[in-house]
Amino acid sequence: MQDVSAFTNRLAKNYKHYAKWARRQGLDAWRVYDKDVPQFPFAVDVYGQRVHLQEYDTGWEMDDDAYRAWIDAVVAAIAQVTGIPAAAVTLKNRRRQKGVSQYEKEGVEGEDFIVEEFGLRFIVNLEQYLDTGLFLDHRNTRKQVRDEAAGKRFLNLFAYTGSFTVYAGAGGAVSSETVDMSNTYQDWSRRNFELNGLDLARHRLVRADVFQYLEEAVEAGKQFDLIVMDPPTFSNSKKMRDILDVQRDHVWLIDYAMALLAPGGWLYFSNNLRSFQLDERLHEDYRIRDVSAQSVPDDFRNRKIHQCWRIERRG
Repeated sequence: MQDVSAFTNRLAKNYKHYAKWARRQGLDAWRVYDKDVPQFPFAVDVYGQRVHLQEYDTGWEMDDDAYRAWIDAVVAAIAQVTGIPAAAVTLKNRRRQKGVSQYEKEGVEGEDFIVEEFGLRFIVNLEQYLDTGLFLDHRNTRKQVRDEAAGKRFLNLFAYTGSFTVYAGAGGAVSSETVDMSNTYQDWSRRNFELNGLDLARHRLVRADVFQYLEEAVEAGKQFDLIVMDPPTFSNSKKMRDILDVQRDHVWLIDYAMALLAPGGWLYFSNNLRSFQLDERLHEDYRIRDVSAQSVPDDFRNRKIHQCWRIERRG
């Protein structure tokens, strides 16, 4: 029998604390374990009555039987601590990506279900893709957008499943554009909008390559008061004109997004590349505040899960 007691004990301690915390906050989806014990390199996320278990690639070598026994023991510990049956635990292995898009299809249909977050509702799927449809680490940023959106024209770039727009709409944004080039994610966004009662006449879905969209929007003189841009680290989708590399391309992306900002507006720019450095030139051109300390939620012990900046025009 595999000894997973160190994992079980830490999981139980975290669960006791964060289950109460999540209930008070009105969260169905939250992180209960975040690689807390180095020998157990997992992230464990609760989604309602299910668990999303991600194993991080360490390069450790283990034969198949030993590995299976180890995973079974970890899953049994999760079931024991949370009361969620082992059959409702979905395991993913996050191997380091070598030139593939961040949202690669997993090839299993899975089942869509709904989770609630701060009174809003989102469709998630734990099996079908590498990611679930809701990035839990941006929960605080979403709430911030809701708090600031009243009366604003909102733009959501690299929108994924549209959760930022749902928050903006709930906060009273007068209109929005939600830009992503994936039909799958645009359809998912539409379902999230409908689920939360957003008016699709005022909240437009735009299926486009963000680079091309930005060029055309600047040329057309479009204006927004609040913009969120959370690009993937890397993407080489065939639908895109160029390969996206966030370190290389962020200056261009930020400059173009800032050109769309109405006076007094601001941009939230974030990404989850650990080695990411914001180009110094941007500090000369714009007023920039690093808000990562506030944007990473309490249930993420990995405080470097993302970096987030609030960017405004000078003068």
